[in-house]
Parts: sequence; C-alpha cells; structure tokens
Amino acid sequence: MTNQAERDAIAARVRSGASCANCDLFQISLAYQSVAGRNFSGARIRQADLSLATADRARFHGANMSLTNFFGARLSGADLSDTNLEGATLVGAYLGGARLTGAVLDGANLSGAELADAVGVTQAQLNTACGDATTTLPAGMTIPACGNNQ
Repeated sequence: MTNQAERDAIAARVRSGASCANCDLFQISLAYQSVAGRNFSGARIRQADLSLATADRARFHGANMSLTNFFGARLSGADLSDTNLEGATLVGAYLGGARLTGAVLDGANLSGAELADAVGVTQAQLNTACGDATTTLPAGMTIPACGNNQ
C-alpha cells in the first residue's frame, strides 16, 4: 500500500496521460476524463470514480476495481478480464467489445449498461450482478433485476 502523498503523485501522473500498471489508485477520481488505450493491469482502483470517463481499449486485466463508479463510462474494447468489479456501479456504461472473461461481477449494478457485444461474459457472471429492462445483454442471456438497495 502507498501513502496519500504517493497516491496523489501517481494520480497527477495518470491525469496527465500516464499508464499505471500495478499501481495504487485507491479512491482516485477520473470522472469525465479519458484514459483510452492506457494500461492499468493489476492496479488497485477500488472505490474510484470513473463516471462518464472514456476508457476505450484501456487495459485493466487483473485490476481490483471493486466498488468503483463507472456511471455512463465508455469501455469499448477495454480489457476487463480477471478484474474484480464486485459492487461496482456500471449504470449506463457502454461495454461494446469489452473483454470480461473471468471478471467478478458479484453485486455489480449493470442497469442500462450495454453488454450485447461484450466478449467472454457468462450467464454465471450475470447471475451474481443485477440490471434492469434497459440493460442490453448477449443473445439468450438474462440478468436479475436490481433491488432498491443496489
């Protein structure tokens, strides 16, 4: 784990365009920012804010992104394989072409998310998440409805 001063310095580098594989971005705010094409594989991005961020083709393989807010984020072609998205908010996120093989979606809110063209998503993953009538899924897949507390 890194201290707050180190996290602030890392966050400043990321906001200015740096990749950050295997780094600690705990609670970073990247809302409305573009991290397209950057490498965050293995990073700790827990409880972060990536709402309305653009992360097309970004690499998050193996990252811990539990409890992260991806509201309205664009993750087209992003590598989310083997990521921890437990409890994440992906409401209205676009995941066209995103790779979700092995991703943990336990408790993730996918209401309104577009997953129809996502790669590697399984029914078992979706069974642990929730969505709504506006969630688009790969053909033949379903998702449980979110309750009032999700």
